Amino acid sequence: MTHTLPSMPTSRQPGCPFDPPKELIEAREHGPISRFPFPDGHQGWLVTGYDLTRAILADPRFSSRREFMKHHPIIDYGDIEVPPAPPGEFLLMDEPQHGRYRKPLVGKFTVRRMRLLTERVEQITAEHLDAMEKAGTTADLVTAFAKPIPAVVICELLGVPYEDRGFFQENIDTFLGGEAGDEEVGAAYVATQQYLAGLVAAKRAHPTDDVLSDLLDSDLTDEELQGMALILLSAGFDTTANMLALGTFALLQNPDQLAALRADPSLTDQAVEELLRYLTVAKQFFRVALEDVELDGHTIAAGTTVILALNTANRDPERFTDPHTLDIHRQEGGHLAFSHGIHQCLGQQLARVELRVALPALLGRFPALRLAVPAEEVALRPELADIYGVKSLPVAWDA
Repeated sequence: MTHTLPSMPTSRQPGCPFDPPKELIEAREHGPISRFPFPDGHQGWLVTGYDLTRAILADPRFSSRREFMKHHPIIDYGDIEVPPAPPGEFLLMDEPQHGRYRKPLVGKFTVRRMRLLTERVEQITAEHLDAMEKAGTTADLVTAFAKPIPAVVICELLGVPYEDRGFFQENIDTFLGGEAGDEEVGAAYVATQQYLAGLVAAKRAHPTDDVLSDLLDSDLTDEELQGMALILLSAGFDTTANMLALGTFALLQNPDQLAALRADPSLTDQAVEELLRYLTVAKQFFRVALEDVELDGHTIAAGTTVILALNTANRDPERFTDPHTLDIHRQEGGHLAFSHGIHQCLGQQLARVELRVALPALLGRFPALRLAVPAEEVALRPELADIYGVKSLPVAWDA
């Protein structure tokens, strides 16, 4: 008998801020795929197994197109018409439109080019650690460290003036944070789009040495460049910011792993990959079947929405040994934290550089770093948020 998850969990277990909601873990125990009735009555599917999730992410019979995303797993929006993604917002498109936007960017985010950024990321990180140290022996790690570092990096890459980075932090937080009302989210989105329209126009008039200016010689319109910039800014900021804060929280709550990393910095790359797997901040993706598809003995009918629980797939015991344990010595690779297939995260190498630089620098600067509040008082982002993480992380250290 096929398991059914009656509703999408909206919170995590008390005391388990790093684990997926227990209902998702229990669903995986019943098998890699479950029935899921959406609040609006649509009969969809939930995939929690690693192999099946990976297969769907690479299967062109499943669409990412925004106009097909009519069903929300928690909110009943009724029978609504969803417009196609605006020009340039390629994450919500299929081929060939997706490739037209992604292809010009691939060369801008290569492993080699991102490694060349390491020195600049080190400088930015050191500047923020200096500021923390001068300010005293306590800080909110989110506002003092986790958010500003990726904000500065992605703004510099795209040629956003330094003084405008706060504008982006505030507005991206609003439309991705999962707590603002519809009007507030809409206003933040519109304000960001208007700013980016002005930025693209400014680059046309006076190109500079940045990714956005590099794209001016292509056949992309200003509106398309604006949409691409929005995707890069939001993805390049929010995911890394939450990984830095939540990753630090996870290490502080696993002192044996923290001690091992301090004792052997050569484990940094492995530790970053394990934190990416263990936390999976981009926790769910959605796909819609374009035709009838047979999967694991089930027929996914054309037009059906499928929820891919990446956070649970990355905890699949059939793929990872002792999956609910944070183990920085883990040798099993291949996590899905950056997705898979044509939509695999374009900026994954940039995120890795930032995490590999910033986390060891933080731990090295403050050897006695610790939570300044009980762990259960750390404010977490709601499950409604697109990206999971902490809203604030009060920390302290010795002078």
